[in-house]
Amino acid sequence: MEVVKTPIEGVLIIEPKVFGDKRGYFFESFSQREFDEKVAPILGHSIHFVQDNESMSTYGVMRGLHFQRPPFTQSKLVRCVKGAVLDVAVDIRKGSPTYGQHVAVELTEENHRQFFVPRGFAHGFAVLSETAVFQYKCDAFYHPEADGGISILDGSLGIDWRIPTAHANLSEKDTKHLMLKDFDSPFDINVTLY
Repeated sequence: MEVVKTPIEGVLIIEPKVFGDKRGYFFESFSQREFDEKVAPILGHSIHFVQDNESMSTYGVMRGLHFQRPPFTQSKLVRCVKGAVLDVAVDIRKGSPTYGQHVAVELTEENHRQFFVPRGFAHGFAVLSETAVFQYKCDAFYHPEADGGISILDGSLGIDWRIPTAHANLSEKDTKHLMLKDFDSPFDINVTLY
């Protein structure tokens, strides 16, 4: 696999090595050994995932921008196994030189890319295809009482979601998140990202 650094430290794109022929393709979607060998040196720490999640959504669905509040913070390794999504990580660490900035990457069933989102970041995605199946690994268990979010429709973030957001399909919960300017982040620059 190849690890691609992004403009925000700790946010990484993972490109697996895909073996294809006339029968189809094969690749390792995750190897703890290879993750430790190639990603841990960049992060300065090993990651051990404890929970896998999957969602299915239709075109125009936007999920996010979510995070888990301390002490239940999570890093995530996400991928789209059917269809296409625009996946986004937003830095919400107070005092960070990249606070409020984001990294966006298109994840598709064809490109097999994965996206590593560290702790201290809000995460969300928009479905660009007719349907999308989205999978993610988390390095801490989900705690509903620690749910947090900022508005996925916050124009100040400068995210081009590549779908008409005026007609986006959002959960009721996601319509209630605050804009970044009104948000008091539970994270600071000293948060342990991994």
